[in-house]
Order: sequence, then C-alpha cells, then structure tokens
Amino acid sequence: MSTAVTKKLMLFFPRCECEKPIIYHLVKDHNLVVNVYRAKVTPEEEGYLVLDVTGTEEDIEKAMDFVKTFNVSINPTGKGVIRDEERCTHCGHCVTHCPTGALHIVDEATREVGYSEAKCIECLACIRVCPYGACTSAF
Repeated sequence: MSTAVTKKLMLFFPRCECEKPIIYHLVKDHNLVVNVYRAKVTPEEEGYLVLDVTGTEEDIEKAMDFVKTFNVSINPTGKGVIRDEERCTHCGHCVTHCPTGALHIVDEATREVGYSEAKCIECLACIRVCPYGACTSAF
C-alpha cells in the first residue's frame, strides 16, 4: 500500500483554461485531497492558484500530467509569498500577525525573525503589516 504525501504547488492558468473544472478532476479522477490556499484571476483572465495536494506519489504524478495537458504551468516550490531577507529589519511586527508561526523569532537574544515556508497558509497578513515590504506576493 502506498503512503500518502502532501505537496504544495503554485499553478498558473493561461487565459483559455481558467473556466475548466480542473480541481474537480484532481479530486474525483485522481483521488487527491486538495487544500486551496489562495487563488486569483487577473483582469486578463489568467489564473494563479496555490494549493496542497495529498495522495500517493503515483496519483499526484498522474494528476500533474493531467494538469499539464491544459497548458498550465506548475511551480513545485509552491511559493506564493516571498520573504526578502535584504529588506527585513527583524522588527518582529509580522510575527504577531502570523497565525501559523511561519514567521517566528529564531533567537530571543538577537530577535532574528525566521520564515518557515512549509507553515505558511498564504493569509497575506505579513504583506499587509510589514513596514519595510520584506514580504511580497508572487502574484
């Protein structure tokens, strides 16, 4: 029996593919559990989607092959929120607004702020509250 794994992905849908029920088919036809973190359709009707998919490696691979048939680009890093280490002053303001602890104090003595991408749920609170623009959206 295969073990279930979870992968975070960012998908880009070209204009002609935004209205198709692709996520429905990931669940129904490929036996995946899908958790959507964030979705956006631009004025040009292109789409961005950050999500987790959970299933066997084989089912995920088949599902991604299916998604690629729609000319959808898949970014396996799943990065929708980007933290710029150069801009971060480690003020800690973002830490109190991060509901999952993705942004956290690494060292109490130095007050260094760390970022755990795996814990990020793309709530975008960090983007709204960072006075230095250290956190940005990929879309």
